[in-house]
Amino acid sequence: MKDPQPSAETSADLKVRCDACPVACWIRPGLSGACDRYANRDGELIRVDPHVILERTLDHGGRVVAFNQRKSEWAGEIVPEEELFVTAIGAGTTYPDYKPAPFIVSSQVDGVDMVTVVTEGIFSYCGVKVKVDTDRFLGPEQATVRAQGEAVGHVTTGEYGSQMLSLGGVHHLTGGSKKEGRVTCEALLDLSNGKPVELTIDDGSTIIVEAGKAPIINGVPEERMRVGCGSATIGIFAKQWFGKVDDVVVVDDHITGVLSEHASGKVLGIQPTGIKMRGRRSTPGRYFQVADPGTGWGGTSITDPLSILDPFDKTVAKPGMTLFMVSTTGEHAAYFVLDENLKPVETEMPEVLRASTERIKENCEPALCTVLFIAGAGGSLRAGVTENPVRLTRSVKDTLTRVTCGGAPVYVWPGGGITFMVDVTRLPANAFGYVPTPALVAPIEFTLKLDDYAALGGHMDHVRRLGTLGDHDSNLVPPVEGNVWPYAAEGPSWGRGRS
Repeated sequence: MKDPQPSAETSADLKVRCDACPVACWIRPGLSGACDRYANRDGELIRVDPHVILERTLDHGGRVVAFNQRKSEWAGEIVPEEELFVTAIGAGTTYPDYKPAPFIVSSQVDGVDMVTVVTEGIFSYCGVKVKVDTDRFLGPEQATVRAQGEAVGHVTTGEYGSQMLSLGGVHHLTGGSKKEGRVTCEALLDLSNGKPVELTIDDGSTIIVEAGKAPIINGVPEERMRVGCGSATIGIFAKQWFGKVDDVVVVDDHITGVLSEHASGKVLGIQPTGIKMRGRRSTPGRYFQVADPGTGWGGTSITDPLSILDPFDKTVAKPGMTLFMVSTTGEHAAYFVLDENLKPVETEMPEVLRASTERIKENCEPALCTVLFIAGAGGSLRAGVTENPVRLTRSVKDTLTRVTCGGAPVYVWPGGGITFMVDVTRLPANAFGYVPTPALVAPIEFTLKLDDYAALGGHMDHVRRLGTLGDHDSNLVPPVEGNVWPYAAEGPSWGRGRS
């Protein structure tokens, strides 16, 4: 597609100079620039990738239906006409110089004149947040995360049943060595486009991350995330264990639960067993720091569950008492009987407890990696929308303007600026690009009423009707299943400018 925005200087030997980004490549005929997004075709600067436009049929399911099932009167068409949404994928960019956005497209939706302004933003200030569903220890909080040996981010605060990584950002893209910036850019691009990336964590694990897929930790695929912490697991399954075993310990790196001491056990009338736990007691039946973090039982370093027990209280415990120990995912489980010396002896597990272990596994959701791309839309990107950029920011905050990324809903952070976050699996394939400044190239669309756009000081002389885009190389793709249609009157709360 011939891009309408970047200009090109042409030399005598038909080399062209592209100004789509600050690198300003001189490109020989038949070759592409450093970003692989623009190329020289016989002395003409062209955009290599087609412009992506989302389409859906009027029944909103992508199916062809009989004309008498349509909501509106049939006008003789062979098939229903499509609804189209112009994304910024393949549209081109305005950075770093002022230009109107590559496409400012008007259309009518339910009788309302709308406009969508699309730009492929070049983001040095960007990164990804990675949620890894696992109890296993990936690395200490604040530990450096590396790709190809280069620092690309750090481990951040873990959340319920998941470990969290913060990768990228301007510090790693531009603040380190040239290699660090290049590797960071490459890792962010691959993660955003749904490709697997191997990461190593200082004093921790090696992990393969791929959006929408299970993490592979130290060469082992993770299967499930925990049903809850040890205390929560006690609360969920206490009644199912009542009468079948004298005591239960659910091993967890964060909060290890003990049935006989736990509030759930007290409600059921479970008698004390004399069990003694290592670690720091919180409230009854809840223990912190029973072991170091690791890749063993319940995200701890242990392989022998008895290592977190002290000797039983001889004044309370009795020979023959039974003990069930299990991890928060059901991956590890063991059954013990106290001998004459009140020492737990591992014994074949009764079928009823084996079934309980399977129930724990059943209640654990599949482990996945979630990759959220995050970036701030500022600079000349906003100037490509309006001559007074702060008005665009205000209109987003006031929910007059809907922000999407490749047609996908985004979360816009409160506070100043337009900082947005999007689940990369909700975009069409290969929606992200790069430039070797280094920075990522990501689609962003602003959709609002045409009257509101004029009031913003928008570039009205560059507005084009949707039907006039046929002279551009475009690729019609269906919207990603589950995404709200960008022109829908209402969307999920995270797709609005304010939560």
